[in-house]
Amino acid sequence: MGSISNHEVLDKPHAVCIPYPAQGHVNPMLNLAKILNHKGFHITFVNTKYNHRRLLKSRGPDSLKGLPSFRFETIPDGLPPCDADATQDIPSLCNSTTTTCLGPFKELLAKLNNTSSSNVPPVSCIVSDGCMSFTLAVAQDLGIPDVFFWTPSACGLLGYMHYRDLAEKGYFPLKDAIDLTNGYLETALDWIPGMKGIRLRDLPSFVRSTNSDDFLFNYLIQETNRSKFASAIVINTFDPLEKEVLESLQALLPLIYTVGPLHFLVKHIEDKNLECLGSNLWKEDPKCLEWLDSKKPNSVIYVNFGSITVMTADQLIEFAWGLANSQMEFLWIIRPDVVSGEQAILPSEFVEETKGRGMLTSWCPQEQVLSHPAIGGFLTHSGWNSTLESIGNGVPTICWPFFAEQQTNCWFKCTQWGIAMEIDNNVKRNEVVSLVRELMVGQKGKEMKKKAMEWKKLAEEATKKSTGSSYVNIDKLINEILLKH
Repeated sequence: MGSISNHEVLDKPHAVCIPYPAQGHVNPMLNLAKILNHKGFHITFVNTKYNHRRLLKSRGPDSLKGLPSFRFETIPDGLPPCDADATQDIPSLCNSTTTTCLGPFKELLAKLNNTSSSNVPPVSCIVSDGCMSFTLAVAQDLGIPDVFFWTPSACGLLGYMHYRDLAEKGYFPLKDAIDLTNGYLETALDWIPGMKGIRLRDLPSFVRSTNSDDFLFNYLIQETNRSKFASAIVINTFDPLEKEVLESLQALLPLIYTVGPLHFLVKHIEDKNLECLGSNLWKEDPKCLEWLDSKKPNSVIYVNFGSITVMTADQLIEFAWGLANSQMEFLWIIRPDVVSGEQAILPSEFVEETKGRGMLTSWCPQEQVLSHPAIGGFLTHSGWNSTLESIGNGVPTICWPFFAEQQTNCWFKCTQWGIAMEIDNNVKRNEVVSLVRELMVGQKGKEMKKKAMEWKKLAEEATKKSTGSSYVNIDKLINEILLKH
């Protein structure tokens, strides 16, 4: 019997999944990997050593065991060793993965393909983050498909796809730093199909530079350009949400498969071992769910600026007093590293003032929080995972976008989807008070809630078992691309 089962193991298709090493990229990639595993693929999930260590620390050493067909491997990220429990500097990480990860990744695949020692099936395809395009060279060497999974929104990706045009048309670099504040960023652009009326300030934020050699701007031109050579593009969105944007992208990229919201599709998997595999790099505090259980439906605003956003100590104080003075109940996630360069400390008067109606913690199981009946609104940085999770639960939002394509998500949420309001980057407590109250008990908040519930319904339809467009697209991606070897 043993030899038969071993033969069956070695006959499986084998996908190597490699996310960009930041929390918002690891989460959706793990969901996609679980779905592929459930559909019969052997999975090797490749984290950086730094993130793997954080994952073991946050979830415990046994959290990644228990599935012979789902294994974790690591490669170095090329950055100097560091013991911090925080997302690394993004430009340094982008530069380092681009210049140092190809060699270790190649060696890892050679090790996996050495069946005498690895006892896993030969690697038959790569599912790579769109920002880890060095994987293309390995796929070409091995003659296997390499699918790029772009974890941002389709609208964010479309913004990046037009970076080269922005430079050619003279919008980048900015002529002078004064352009950041003199109204120049309000310039409307009417030449990007699928984004009619978008302003310069709503495009992914790396365009806001006076330096023509700006690293992240040029890095994204490089990565999006390489996407044209991928076997296919996967995006965590659903067709009705970004219809015109997707049509615009189809003209610029290889075959696109929309497979979102992935956190809905994963729910179709009934496998306890897979359910146990988590990807949070910070330790979650389950007590916040108990706290929410004691609150009335739609009475709590949830505040979380994601895994990368940093703010000044002054901005933190303005948010704090805005929440306190709104008189609303709130659950606020404050990462230890949320204030740049120092401890996030709130005034004792604020803690006293909000006792009983506010809960503060450093990280939480966000999907469970957003699906809790007590949550009535979400103050967010507008990262794509947070956006999809709020849409999936019919929760309207206030957006305080920080960087990258969060600005683009914010514009679509406010102007195209009708589910959000934007807060000024230079945050003031009075504006926080009025927007929080409008969101939670105002007329506009009611209208946004209604729209959010409509999008929720469409997200559920897209991920419906057997018939939903995103559900069907996973099977198409497998049959049309990943098994073509």
